[in-house]
Amino acid sequence: MGKFGIIAQHQDFVVAYKPCGVSFHSESEAGFVALLEQQLNMSLFPVHRLDKPTSGLIVLATSSEAAAALTTLFTQRQVNKFYFALVTDKPKKKQGWVKGDMAKSRRGTYKLLKSQENPAITRFYSVSVAAGVRACLMKPFSGKTHQLRVALKSLSAPILGDVNYGGKSADRVYLHAFYLAFEWSGEYLSFSAKPKEGEHFAQLVTHDIYNSWQQPEQLEW
Repeated sequence: MGKFGIIAQHQDFVVAYKPCGVSFHSESEAGFVALLEQQLNMSLFPVHRLDKPTSGLIVLATSSEAAAALTTLFTQRQVNKFYFALVTDKPKKKQGWVKGDMAKSRRGTYKLLKSQENPAITRFYSVSVAAGVRACLMKPFSGKTHQLRVALKSLSAPILGDVNYGGKSADRVYLHAFYLAFEWSGEYLSFSAKPKEGEHFAQLVTHDIYNSWQQPEQLEW
């Protein structure tokens, strides 16, 4: 595997690009964190994660002190995160909120419930970018496992390539962590990375909507 892209290197953290298909933690082979530690020749401390099929931005602390502070930001929802997803079916609504408790389903998947005791909360916009392909810009307001994948499935528009949730087979799962922003040491920092893998993401990045989504925090959430 080639070197991972480094988006930013701060004394307290590194922002790096995780390709799709790379496990975050080591399993039978070295995972993203271990490989990046080798690449940078330094110890790194995970403060959040991405599913194996999801590409995009990951923040890794460079000390246990920074890790504790960053973990607090993530758990207290003080990190603004935005994702791109592609779907082939028209969602039940073009934009808006998806809210509901999540429960384990079969074969390692999850499902959205109608109850609202500790709900997963997501807001999204969607736009057609090609025949039979819609792009979604998604902002999770909670941090549940598979949250965005379940949200789109619940709208009858599973993510392209996400066969576990009923999506059409494709060269990858079309979910990408595109933008991260948070305050650190009194400064507001933002980072973004366009998706590198997947032929259908190539359609998105040449579409006008891609440019209009480059400053996602300026949209209405």
